[in-house]
Amino acid sequence: MFVLGVNTWIWTSPLDLDRLRQLAPVIAKTGAQAVELPLEEPDDWDPAQARAVLADHGLAPAAVCAVMPPGRDLVNTSAVSVTRTADYLRRCVDAAAELGAPTVIGPMYAAVGRTWRSTDQERARLVEEFRSGLAPVAAHAGENDVTLAVEPLNRYETSLFNTVAQTVDAIAPFPVAAVGVGLDTYHQNIEERGLAAGVRAAAGRIAHVQVCANDRGTPGADHLDWPGFLTALQQCGYQGPLCIESFTAHNASIAVAASIWRPLAESQDAIARDGIGFLRRTISALEP
Repeated sequence: MFVLGVNTWIWTSPLDLDRLRQLAPVIAKTGAQAVELPLEEPDDWDPAQARAVLADHGLAPAAVCAVMPPGRDLVNTSAVSVTRTADYLRRCVDAAAELGAPTVIGPMYAAVGRTWRSTDQERARLVEEFRSGLAPVAAHAGENDVTLAVEPLNRYETSLFNTVAQTVDAIAPFPVAAVGVGLDTYHQNIEERGLAAGVRAAAGRIAHVQVCANDRGTPGADHLDWPGFLTALQQCGYQGPLCIESFTAHNASIAVAASIWRPLAESQDAIARDGIGFLRRTISALEP
């Protein structure tokens, strides 16, 4: 029903080809079928070689993750920053197309952790800035049969798009094939009235789905309504992958960026292995 995958951030950051070669057999042993590859800098890994590494281990490319550190912004910034950010996002599209991944996912509107207060009028202006800045990237994505999955983040990581409804409204002018919503259970658990309600708010525009526990750990080791969430995805017609996105506390840069101050499971492998197992059992129980 759903392809189940993992993000390499569970183990490492930044990703390069040598690390991918080391991780691919580990990932395959967890039972994962697909992999999300973060592209932190434009030349971190070669897409053709990465595709071959994944294929050698029976793994499919699920998505390229666009990474938004300080200085990557499409809104409330300089024209130079918008141009530079759009160039980076186009590079993510190119990498996805060559890799064979259907989507690029990320908060491709502002740097993660950048927050500010704004009036309704200011917010409306920022949404227009986002649409204007994303337009050339969306056109490029459409030309390359790649979908941009714009990801709403929780209130502590952005003040622009926190909810699914805000994101759906912002991307409304774009073709469905080129721009959709990237759902993430971690952020939905904070910002939505319920996981299923968040899914239904994105019906018809769900481009990609990331999953993890409420503490960013192993799916199933938490209080989340997984049957309700997965049923809503089915009812909305989503047929793409579900990818576990978690992070390691053993990498200084990623631990600070994702606020991971303690291990989230007995091992990083366990997050992937146990999470994949839980999701597979839960999905099977839903099937008639």
